[in-house]
Amino acid sequence: MLLFTVEVFSFDSLFYNINTNSVEDVTGRGIQDLKSGRIVTPLPPKATFLDDPLRVLRAIRFGILASARFDFELAEELKEAASDEEVDLMMSDKQPAKAMAYIHDLKLFYAVFTFPENPQPAVPEQCDRYCVLHINAAWTLLQSIGYSIFSDEQRRLYLYASLFLPVRSTIYIDKKSKEVPVASFIIRDSLKLKASDAEMVTNLHVACEKFVDLIPFLESNEDPEDLKVKLEDEYLEIPPASTKRVLAGLLLRQIKDFWRVALLISTLLHPKASHTCDTLNSHTELDRRREIFGKFESAITQLDLDHVWKMKLLLDGKAMMEVLQLKSGGPSIGKWQQRLLKWQLAHPNGTTEECIDWIKQSQAKRQKIDCSA
Repeated sequence: MLLFTVEVFSFDSLFYNINTNSVEDVTGRGIQDLKSGRIVTPLPPKATFLDDPLRVLRAIRFGILASARFDFELAEELKEAASDEEVDLMMSDKQPAKAMAYIHDLKLFYAVFTFPENPQPAVPEQCDRYCVLHINAAWTLLQSIGYSIFSDEQRRLYLYASLFLPVRSTIYIDKKSKEVPVASFIIRDSLKLKASDAEMVTNLHVACEKFVDLIPFLESNEDPEDLKVKLEDEYLEIPPASTKRVLAGLLLRQIKDFWRVALLISTLLHPKASHTCDTLNSHTELDRRREIFGKFESAITQLDLDHVWKMKLLLDGKAMMEVLQLKSGGPSIGKWQQRLLKWQLAHPNGTTEECIDWIKQSQAKRQKIDCSA
């Protein structure tokens, strides 16, 4: 009897007796709870969870699955007991938004997602609510577009990046006096996930901010002069018709095959002041984001930039030294390779010979300017 009464849920104690050809209910409540769709523990929930805190995790995950398929719900007394326990929870791959809502409702958010001390700036009072609103909006958006656009790994990191979007600009100072993103701390130190997961979420946050700045220019026919200035120097002039391709290409080479992930996240932020957290999940916002994503994705395709991160430079470091007539490398080689990358993005059909001619002409032009000065 004791074996069955310590099971996590009341209906766990149900078993089929082959001798009597019947289902036996040891606790006397399993069948009724199963019929009524209640997820409840046979013993006092407090005692059940104190015996093994990870049972909270099972209750939440099972609640998500069962509510989706059978309209089950967590018993209120179970929620109250679970709210006192810390849970090392990882993202559910079935109904993540609902799982995070449960974590928030159970007041477990800051126990599951431990924040570092002294974050800068201070975490908003309703940060947990904002995080849940963002992952809900992200999940709804992904459902409307279709899961197939992402791999399982991309979808998982998309959800983590969306969940922690409200703290994307929040950092803390670690023991080595380095500034570390709070989201990175939560993923690496609180959830104990891979360091590469924390790094990718940080990269997604950086990339989505850049997408927010770039989206208006890809949507219009205007030349983004303010961004164009950042691209050029005394050796490089970007043709106006190529500015968008260079800007987008540089960004895609940074985020690589996660660019669609970063783009979709950026639609939650664009335009920067168009919505509040309370309107984040409105149908109007959903339609607008889906339209933005579609337009930008088409623009990237039209610019022939998908897989641009696989493009190799026409000149490697050694060849660049020969063209520049340098005996040794150094920072100047790195700068010229960055210029070469921009030149290739602006001239996708350019040849090695044309590239070398451009470098020599740029050098000659610069030397004339220096001499006249």
